[in-house]
Amino acid sequence: MIKNESIYVTAVSGFFPARSLDKLYNFADCAGLHLIFGLNALHRNPDNSWNASSALSLLKYSAGKKYNISWELGNEPNSYRTMAARSVNSSRLAQDYSLLKTLMQSVRFYSRANLYGPNIGRPRKNAILLLDGFMKNSGSVVDAVTWQHYYIDRRVTKVEDFMKTRLLDTLSEQITKVLKIVQTHAPEKHVWLGGVGPAWAGGTNNLSDTFAAGFLWLNTLGIAAAHGIDVVLRHSFFDYGYNHLVDQHFNPLPDYWLSLLFKRLVGPRVLAVHVAGLQRKPRPGRVIRDKLRIYAHCTSFHNHDYVRGSITIYIINLHRSRKKIKLAGTLRNKTVHQYLLQPFGTDGLHSMSVQLNGEPLHMVDNETFPELKPRTLRAGRTIAMPPVSIGFYVIKNINAYACRR
Repeated sequence: MIKNESIYVTAVSGFFPARSLDKLYNFADCAGLHLIFGLNALHRNPDNSWNASSALSLLKYSAGKKYNISWELGNEPNSYRTMAARSVNSSRLAQDYSLLKTLMQSVRFYSRANLYGPNIGRPRKNAILLLDGFMKNSGSVVDAVTWQHYYIDRRVTKVEDFMKTRLLDTLSEQITKVLKIVQTHAPEKHVWLGGVGPAWAGGTNNLSDTFAAGFLWLNTLGIAAAHGIDVVLRHSFFDYGYNHLVDQHFNPLPDYWLSLLFKRLVGPRVLAVHVAGLQRKPRPGRVIRDKLRIYAHCTSFHNHDYVRGSITIYIINLHRSRKKIKLAGTLRNKTVHQYLLQPFGTDGLHSMSVQLNGEPLHMVDNETFPELKPRTLRAGRTIAMPPVSIGFYVIKNINAYACRR
């Protein structure tokens, strides 16, 4: 799940003006974010080794400004041949990262700064081989292992494709592949989703910036948390393609409201979920692809509206019909706060606006968020999930032992 917020940048050219870095850092600092700067790995010497001269200059400049920055090198190195007609193998990539670590240690201010990588793309054959070789040769250099996941091709134009259970399940399969490699070579290392979005290459207009994309986004947060991925970096926040969280006028898009609710209600501790009727075991090689996806966490400790011991359940209903959920056991007779998200307006799943418990969400003004009011469900009431909707449900005063610690 999202453990803390970071802003992530890749320098796509060899020249990044100092004034641009100043603006970027000041923005991150004012917003209470931590900046992770992705250095250009394609600045190469004739022997294909990494030319680190501009990186060293940037490190020294940033140190002089006392900018608290973490670092990463490159973006999807498994795709360099396709994107830039260059090829970097795992040995070379490991040497590049070792060199960057040495440079960081030579600049006293960054001698203990964090380094992340190698930020491979989707873990298919070439990416897997690159990650395996990198971890074998230089896995100890990075503080967390990063990789990226995008669910779908940007050429997809049907909203139904954003709701296929087979598509949603690809993330779990790929996390398993990455964790296997990391645990083989460096089992103590954290694994991060260093870039994730509904669609690659900037996303798809009128799809990856709409309510429909929220199913993929919340699925990402739920599955990542269940696998122990403690940091998820969303691509992107603003002004690149159609995966962004705010529009050109900085108005929140559906995934922004979803992220805001998640951060306010969902804590880092993951709880097991047992759904009666879904306990059957699949045959070997077969996965049960559920259209009703239910996750449970301890409620965020940072939310002062709820005492420790509360539980947050979040649900994705991909069915075209309403689904009823009855809480059982000790949850049955507890008051529940409902935060139900549905598309707002006549565009349905293509809507770029959302409603919370039937009320449209809009900024009050340029600086003021609306109050995110829950709807109280009396104890014992059945939860009714409307078709193709998303809901957060906080079980108050349950005093769950796992959530009191």
